[in-house]
Amino acid sequence: MGLLSEGTPLSWSETQKHSEHVRQHGIRQFISLYYRLKDRTKDSLKWGDEVEYQLVRLTKSAASSSDQQQQQSQLASQLALVADQILPELQREEIENGGRASTLWRPEYAAYMVEGVPGEPYGHLLAHLNLVEANMRKRRAQVQSLLGSDVYALTLTAFPRLGCPDFCYPGAKPTPEGGVSCSAFLPDEVIYSGHPRFRTLTRNIRERRGKKVAINIPVYRDLNTPDGLLEPPTEHTAAALPGHIYMDAMGFGMGCCCLQMTFQACSITEAYLLYDQLTPLSPVLLALSAASPVHRGWLADTDTRWRVISGAVDCRTDEEMGLKPLERNRFRIAKSRYDSIDSYLSADGQAYNDIPLTMDEDILRQLMEAGVEPSLSRHLAHLFIRDPVSLFSEKIHQSDTEESDHFENIQSTNWQSMRFKPPPTNSTIGWRVEFRCAEVQLTDFENAAYVVFIVLLTRVLLTLQIDLLMPISKVDENFNRAQQRDAVKRQKFFFRSGAHLYDNDPELVKAELREFTLDEIVNGCQDFPGLVPLIRQYLSMSHTDVDTMCTLNQYLNLIQKRARGELLTTAAWIRKFVTEHPAYQRDSRCTEAISSDLMAKCVEITQGSYRPDELLPCTSSKTSDTLPQVISDAELYLDNRPRRNGPK
Repeated sequence: MGLLSEGTPLSWSETQKHSEHVRQHGIRQFISLYYRLKDRTKDSLKWGDEVEYQLVRLTKSAASSSDQQQQQSQLASQLALVADQILPELQREEIENGGRASTLWRPEYAAYMVEGVPGEPYGHLLAHLNLVEANMRKRRAQVQSLLGSDVYALTLTAFPRLGCPDFCYPGAKPTPEGGVSCSAFLPDEVIYSGHPRFRTLTRNIRERRGKKVAINIPVYRDLNTPDGLLEPPTEHTAAALPGHIYMDAMGFGMGCCCLQMTFQACSITEAYLLYDQLTPLSPVLLALSAASPVHRGWLADTDTRWRVISGAVDCRTDEEMGLKPLERNRFRIAKSRYDSIDSYLSADGQAYNDIPLTMDEDILRQLMEAGVEPSLSRHLAHLFIRDPVSLFSEKIHQSDTEESDHFENIQSTNWQSMRFKPPPTNSTIGWRVEFRCAEVQLTDFENAAYVVFIVLLTRVLLTLQIDLLMPISKVDENFNRAQQRDAVKRQKFFFRSGAHLYDNDPELVKAELREFTLDEIVNGCQDFPGLVPLIRQYLSMSHTDVDTMCTLNQYLNLIQKRARGELLTTAAWIRKFVTEHPAYQRDSRCTEAISSDLMAKCVEITQGSYRPDELLPCTSSKTSDTLPQVISDAELYLDNRPRRNGPK
């Protein structure tokens, strides 16, 4: 969601005039924050998840008597543009209780999306892991209770026919020659209108770039897939490439849903460690959670949203991309604003920063002269090569010591695989890191399993003190592989071998880096102990109630079976559904009939009335709304005991 400042949005030409002002004062705001809070410590790890929902309308379509359509769906599926109607009610409890509620709700980019988070962060006890699924169920039920009988809150990464004719309700037409996005496929009505940030970002990214965004994703080639361009060219689709699915608006990426987790560390040093050590795990989780093989009605030869969303917010000019000599712009920039990170932050990570880091040298100098740690200074000087792409007239002039909107303006529009987050001003919140790459799954059970898996890996990293660092260039290569079709079964990923999990000799680690399947990384093999076995080792050293341990075992079982290929990823299941549908013509098209039947199945899976054996295990968790009393009492004691400085 990012920074949601209120005010009057500026045009790109007006924003551009203030770009240097925002950068300079943003850095001053950070330096002020850093000096006040760099020594802040917390006693325990706190964390939370963010789940994004798509609102899908499923209705009966008019019956047809033609032979071809007799075998096709009698359903019609559309995205329901009703987020602005339900958000006020979703937020009522929070507003009436001064910001406190059992669940918190925020707008997202699209008018068919909402984002829900737990009302309070979870704590350090293992028993908190047993609350996650129950809270996710509550969130979904809250949304569903406000929707009509034909609209469903689905945790769907990508609606398969976004941008196709009649994909939204109420209906709207794209305006390729005007409006905010100038898209040939997406009407501006799909952008959430309740906050000006989203339309402002869309317009300013397009205008900064000097043209529409151009997203080209390789199509999955089947027997009857068209050669060359998939569709007849028009003056509005000139950037389409042969053999690729062409999309031309920010909404194609930011209109996807994801599953994110934020972890509060006990200190800035621990936050560095989590940021760095979770980075090599990011492409692993992207591949394991892959859930989006269909875009704009076409089967893609990829399984994730990553390349789509990266292209959707790519505001780089031709000069910055190296297509023209630098004249008006300052830097060559290798990646989109949405991509994998470019450098580690911890002292141990510096030896693995092996890709060029483009930096604003003036900002780097300011940070270094102010005493900010060199690795963090380089990180921020790299983020701040970007221009602000959303600015409000009321927010131009701010305090450098009491506010942080200018800093967050740049920080929050660098949508990287990991995000390092300083404490907010005037807050009790500590240093945090955000894990941003996972795709959302269809059921609350699956989403809870992926969240818990990552949380347990943070405990393994901190407790067993294993080291997963590898060259950043190899992490980038792993991201490329993670996006490919059926990456779980068909790809190998660079990873440390088991012999070097505790090795602090970077040259030896680099020389001995191995390629493993996801099965080997998750479940273990002769040369690597496996992430789940390491988690089980950690759990054997810990204590919790029987129900929590039962739930954890069910979650780990899902992760293990997905990694082995015994259970399909969501992307593989969707692809299988499309290609085996009676109406599929082996032409790579996901027609309205196929898409509507797919959405109907997704609703059944979400509601629990259908459980495909190839996608989900036959067991369920013992999730609970509340902690066991004995653990709740112990937590109350821990929360009220005298504090000590520093990490545990």
